[in-house]
Formats: sequence, C-alpha cells, structure tokens
Amino acid sequence: MSTAGLGTDPSAATTPAGVPASPHEAATTPAGLPASLHEAATVLADHAIAALPAWVERCVAEASEPHGPAVAADLRAPAHAAGVRCAAETGPALRELLFTDVDAQHSTPLSILRDAVRFPTEVLRAGGVPAPERDEFDASRFPDDPYGLTPASFADIEPELGPVGIVWGAAKAFEVLQRRRAGPRR
Repeated sequence: MSTAGLGTDPSAATTPAGVPASPHEAATTPAGLPASLHEAATVLADHAIAALPAWVERCVAEASEPHGPAVAADLRAPAHAAGVRCAAETGPALRELLFTDVDAQHSTPLSILRDAVRFPTEVLRAGGVPAPERDEFDASRFPDDPYGLTPASFADIEPELGPVGIVWGAAKAFEVLQRRRAGPRR
C-alpha cells in the first residue's frame, strides 16, 4: 500500500516506509482515522464486498457439484442472487466496523465475513443439498454452518484478499501501538 498522497506533513517524523511515526503527526480523515489506516480500511472493505458475490456462488457450486451437474445448474441463479444480497447486507456492517475507532472495535472484519456464510447455506438448504459429515470441532465452533463453508482467513473468500487483510491488520496494529506509546488519550 502506497502512502504517497495521503496528506502527511512532510516535516513530520516518519518510519522508513513513510508511515507517520506518531498519531499526533498523522494526517487524519473525516472519520478521524489516520490516513494510512483509513486507506487500508477502504481497500479492505471495497475488496471484500466486491469478492462476496463470487464467494457465495463458488461455495454453492462446490457444495452442490458432488450431487450432480443438474443440482449445481439449478442453484446457479439463486446463488447469484444470494451473492448480490450478501454484498448488500454484509457491506454496511463491514464498513461500520472498519471505520470505527480502533479502541471501540469489539469484533473483527473476518467475524463479519464469517457471518455471511448464511447466504450460501440458505441456497444449499433450499436446494435440498444434504449437509456433509463434519468433525466435532467444526460442528461445535460453527453450528450455523452445516456445509463447512466458514472462511478461516480472508484468502478463503478471495486469494487476493489475504494480503489486503494483512495490510489492514498491520495498519491497525501500528495505530494501537502508537496510541499506547503516547499514553492515555484525552
């Protein structure tokens, strides 16, 4: 992620990567986030939301294909519609979390994306696709996911989303660390 053009004060101390060395020196956005964190949040939200429709369709296709090509074909249109709904309904919650002050975030973007498993699950259930056998841990950890579709990482939704999530996580960690080093906020 380039930090060029983010509006930082050229006289401010920066790390070698050009990231402001202190939250007091960082340019901020209307949401009150340092520009680098705001940019990382924007990129993560945009990429994740854009990837959700194809992820839903892929989940449905992969879970239904073992039951025959006719089943998979019959579920293509409902999977597409569910993917569009998934992006429309999951997107606002994801953006809200990502643009919430880091000290007020009580969830993670991956948790919000994991909740989206209900969209392919609904299509598969409505299509009569039987749920596979799952191991005890998965069944207890993700009881609302009978098909074992819950993403373990951002990359499970879309491979290119993995590095985007890492960049956001690093930007958030940097902000948290800088705040802790600066002492109590007033």
